[in-house]
Amino acid sequence: MNAQSLPSRMSTLTSIDDLRFGTAVPQTVVAEEPLSDHALLEATRTGDEAAFAEIVGRYRNQITSYIYRMLNDYDGAVDMAQETFVRVYRAAERYQTTYAFSTYIYRIATNLAISELRKRKRHRLVSMTGFFQQSDGGEPREFNPPDASPLQDAVLVDTERRAAVAKAISTLPEKYRAPLVLRDVEGKSYEEIARILETSEGTVKSRISRARGFLREKLSAYL
Repeated sequence: MNAQSLPSRMSTLTSIDDLRFGTAVPQTVVAEEPLSDHALLEATRTGDEAAFAEIVGRYRNQITSYIYRMLNDYDGAVDMAQETFVRVYRAAERYQTTYAFSTYIYRIATNLAISELRKRKRHRLVSMTGFFQQSDGGEPREFNPPDASPLQDAVLVDTERRAAVAKAISTLPEKYRAPLVLRDVEGKSYEEIARILETSEGTVKSRISRARGFLREKLSAYL
């Protein structure tokens, strides 16, 4: 164990790369049952950085992919995923095992992604304020013109179709985007989505239904 205590390292950690991870898998001849997420967090509390490295290994791709679906921005998704793990590490001492760890980490990732989306939206509105004022002097409105570019008549290849879906998802308001991605991309149950978003299952189902309707309209030319 490093001489520096875990709470001290948490207070100074700015990147998961700051951790000098050892190998996460012990070299042993006897096959061992993998530790649960809860057990790994408990080990992290005691200063076992290899345990936290195992958590990162389990969830890095999932969380990065999820945030990418939310932001439609790969570089931003990588940065946001890293911030997610930094926050998990810093809060290891306060972690409660009430729900599955996956619920906990997806909640953190979702909150970060939604905050980023709102920040980008505000920035976009501010940058357009000088160009799109109402003629009556009222409050400026967001200018979000539809994509009027012609669609190809030929059959779209899979990569083009995936790009179209990603673009359509990125136009959804975040309150519809998050539950849709969690359900249709991440495969989460309605119960877990409700826990991640801290809302009711009824609200989750309603928002997913509306989100799917919006997507059908936007992707009608591809279907």
